[in-house]
Order: sequence, then structure tokens, then C-alpha cells
Amino acid sequence: MSNLSDLRKEIDDIDAAIIELLAQRMEVCREVADLKSQSNTAVIQPQRVREVLTTRRQWAIDNDVDPDFAEQLFRILLSETHRIEVAHDKKFDKPTKVADVLVSTLDAVACRIDHVVVAVANLAAASTFLASIGFSTTITDDAGIVVAEGGGVTVVLVGPGDKAVDKHLQEHGSGVQHIAIEVLNAGYVQELLKAANVPLLTDVVVDEHGHEQFFTVLDSSTGVQLGFISRTGNRVPMNGQNVRALFRALGDA
Repeated sequence: MSNLSDLRKEIDDIDAAIIELLAQRMEVCREVADLKSQSNTAVIQPQRVREVLTTRRQWAIDNDVDPDFAEQLFRILLSETHRIEVAHDKKFDKPTKVADVLVSTLDAVACRIDHVVVAVANLAAASTFLASIGFSTTITDDAGIVVAEGGGVTVVLVGPGDKAVDKHLQEHGSGVQHIAIEVLNAGYVQELLKAANVPLLTDVVVDEHGHEQFFTVLDSSTGVQLGFISRTGNRVPMNGQNVRALFRALGDA
């Protein structure tokens, strides 16, 4: 029976192989960049992007990998591919060794911006604006909450008509209500921020799907309120009722 050290060594070997495959992929991307530059072919090919994302999602499904997770990885790869194609003929100093890039404990556990919640005085107008620039907008189970998604970016629009939302709009007007940062473990980050004397607004709230989330107080110097979320359960669409409940909890805190 394998022990923890053996399994970690196996993970290290797999990760090393992934890096080698990434290096091969990027080298092919450089060759593609050369060909495109010779034929004046546009760098961005939307149809090719759609093809890549669609086929990779299916490959993920066929291999019992979450397709949304796979799409996130390949969007990052496509972004790096674009950077290489644009900058392939520009000289720069390549790093030769690893720097100490993790400057804090939070730096080690924070993953990405999960979503941004925006309170709006006119939900229809806000939805129309985001749709006009290419976001896909969906009314949630709560008619006063719309989720706008595009390329892995999620914006949650919360309209008026609820006491907590109306109070927020009266005090702050339309705008970002909070930024939710995905972290590996919400409870761990909460203790980390407590130790750093960061003012917290709520304890960790766990919903029925296993999402753990907590909030800092609104920072007066930046006007920013942060939420930290750990998606420990199954990946599910944004739930309007959960957003509404959290909004009210913030208003009552």
C-alpha cells in the first residue's frame, strides 16, 4: 500500500511530465507564430478558440475530469499562446532560477477572482450593457439577480427591491458590492486574517452545496469589500437565493 511520500513523489513526476508537455506545446506555438507572421494571418482565430475549448471539454468528460476545470486550464494556455504569438520576436531576459515568489501565506492559498457582485439600481439596463459587450446573461432562481458570464469571468448583478440591497444602493449607489476570491480553504484564510487583525464582517458561511464563504468589512480607504470562497462541494451554477441570503447577512452584520 502506497504511503503519503510515495503518492507525493508520483504527483511530482506527473507534474514534471506536464511541464515538459507544456514546453513542447509552447514550442509548437512559436512555430505557429512564425507561420502566421509570414502570411499576415490574424493572431486571434475565434473559430479555432471555440474548437479547442469544445474538444478539450469533451476530452475532459471522457476522462472523468470536470469540464469547467479543464476549460479554465485551457483558457490560461490560450492566453499564454496569444502572448507568445504577439511577443515571439521580441527579446527579453529569461529567468534562470526560481525566485521566492510566494510572499505570504495568503499568496499560497488564493487561487483567482471567483466572481464580482455588483449592486445596480437598474437591473435591466445593467444586464443589457453586459450582454452588449459579449457576456451571456442568465436570470437566476431569484428574478432580481442576474449572472453574466464570459470566458470564465463571472459578474453577479443584484437589482433593487430588497431591503438590504436598497440600503446599499442608497448609501453607495450602483457599483461593486464585493469581490469574491477563491481560496483553497476558507476557514484557514479566516484564521490567517484574524491573526493579522483584519476586520472581518462574518464567520464562515457554508451553503447546501458545500461552498464556504466569509467576508471582510468594507475598507474605507479603498471602498472594497472582499469575500473569500472555497468551493468544497460539487460545481454548481450561481444560486440567486444564496447570493440574496449573503447580501442580507452582510446588511445585518
